[in-house]
Amino acid sequence: MDYELFPPAIDNIEGSIVSWGVFDGVHRGHRKVIEQVVEWAKSTKLTPIIVTFDRHPQEVLYNKSVPLLIPIKQRIELIQNLGVEYCIVIPFTEDFASNTAEEFVRDIVVGKLKANGIVLGFDSMFGKDREGNFELLRSIADKLKVGVRSCEPEQFNGRPVSSSLIRELISNGRLDDAKELLGRQVSVVGTVISGDGRGKGLGFPTANIMPLHSIRPPTGVYGAEVVVDGKKFYGVTNIGKRPTFHVKYVNDVVEIHILDFSDSDIYGKEIEIRILFKIRDEKKFASSTELAKQIKRDITVLRERIG
Repeated sequence: MDYELFPPAIDNIEGSIVSWGVFDGVHRGHRKVIEQVVEWAKSTKLTPIIVTFDRHPQEVLYNKSVPLLIPIKQRIELIQNLGVEYCIVIPFTEDFASNTAEEFVRDIVVGKLKANGIVLGFDSMFGKDREGNFELLRSIADKLKVGVRSCEPEQFNGRPVSSSLIRELISNGRLDDAKELLGRQVSVVGTVISGDGRGKGLGFPTANIMPLHSIRPPTGVYGAEVVVDGKKFYGVTNIGKRPTFHVKYVNDVVEIHILDFSDSDIYGKEIEIRILFKIRDEKKFASSTELAKQIKRDITVLRERIG
């Protein structure tokens, strides 16, 4: 089995408590599963391990693109911050998908990861043709003399908290609801790239972002917190087509004017833009002068809101 391990070396462990899944967003429901793994491991003096995948299984199983909430690097960091000792990233390939549920549990989870216990999320399906569920897991685990526990879902307005629900909320602009389910601000993580210099020409230089994940808030102008090299700043973020400049963009442009920021060597850096609130809709202005005046008003709104 090929995999990446975080941290990169695993000690000789006597046994472990394991769970697996995509964990995209590491939302409230995911954290409930992971916390159960960590608590069980602590009470038995075993090692907590989470297995995740380098891509969404639907991309391989159904040739379906799934827009992810966060990049995998952030996913790993969030998982480890919950007390997980090892996070294992398995490439989800056709070969891996051919493992039956029993082969996955017997050969990988128990055979390689030395699982003494397994926690399974409420909707987890695993193994070839998604044959595995909690009942089958319990049958397999009984033969292998491994303990199993299930984890009930978190609820939101009568619906189980899920990554797909959060994608829906963000796409519809319900960022406060998405924040509640994520347990943190909705954010855009990306690499700073060179732009066309229009912001600088207006007197408000912007960092243009190439997002590392697909889901982002709808078009608009937002007040945001931005993390650069571990330091926090505030900024005005625009997500959209820049209609004032008569340029047709295929994809939404993500850019941020960072307040009180003077680092000109930001290109190529990975930053996180945490959306705090929406200031206004994106709109077309009659001139760049009018746009500059509006940006100045946007900055005033942000400064007033953050105190």
